[in-house]
Amino acid sequence: MAITDEIRKAATDPTPLYFLAGTADLAVQQAKKVPGIVEQIRAEAPARIETVKNIDPNAVQEKAAARAKEAQETIQAKVTEFIGTLDTDLKKLGESAQDLALRGVGVAAEYAVKARETYEKVAEHGEQTVKTWRGEAAEEIEELAAVVEPKAEPVEVKDEEKPAEAAAEPAPAKKTAAKKAPARKATAKKTTSPAK
Repeated sequence: MAITDEIRKAATDPTPLYFLAGTADLAVQQAKKVPGIVEQIRAEAPARIETVKNIDPNAVQEKAAARAKEAQETIQAKVTEFIGTLDTDLKKLGESAQDLALRGVGVAAEYAVKARETYEKVAEHGEQTVKTWRGEAAEEIEELAAVVEPKAEPVEVKDEEKPAEAAAEPAPAKKTAAKKAPARKATAKKTTSPAK
């Protein structure tokens, strides 16, 4: 039964779809930057090509050989130093291995948390994108505005002759105010429908 519930939950969870929508929106935003980068490369290309043409191949080969020799000497020195400082005590090596394993687990857990946070952020961005595509964002703003608007308060009639009627009047006034609120919401939706 638990597996069935998990499958239902996974099948009805919109978060992966929101993640895809958010990823698509972010990709579109990045794609809009490509023409500027292409123009920059196009402007810099002739200067770089001239620089490459003017380089002497023998000088490049000599520099590469010198760097390779330096790198080989550095690596040999570091390996010799590492072997010289390597502790042969197996107990210390075991403790070091355990410490490294625990650090690795901690780092993996940290990356998993960061990945989940990023996933949720992109999913939230995708949800907002989908709402924008549907036009729901404007409807939510209108609903919030309807909630924030001050409600019409019933006016109390100070009539000494009819105290029972005065007490009965605020109740119908509240009912009409309650009926007006959905009417405002319905009219707000009607105004957003043609805009789509």
